[in-house]
Amino acid sequence: MNKPRVVKDYDRLEVEVQEQIKLAYPYGFEDELISFKNAEGKNVSALPFEGEDKYYLVRMTVSEAQSIIEEDSDYNDDGNLKESIKEEYEEKYEDDFEITDED
Repeated sequence: MNKPRVVKDYDRLEVEVQEQIKLAYPYGFEDELISFKNAEGKNVSALPFEGEDKYYLVRMTVSEAQSIIEEDSDYNDDGNLKESIKEEYEEKYEDDFEITDED
């Protein structure tokens, strides 16, 4: 089954999708960005995320990725998802997708 692709800004995503992205990327986003050409032929960077029903390309630059993590209280000063938050989200979304623990 091909999932529909959605290109969206992080701050326009539903809270539930943002929380699932945090689980998928507990160590931040900046090293996970990909580049592609949009419909106008311009280079765009985005964070790929495969949700249950959709494949997301979350538009953001490296500096935006850093800023999101720095300003989000779910992440600690080292830019890692806080363990208590990770456990909360894992429990909340355990049936939605497989969570892998990468070190």
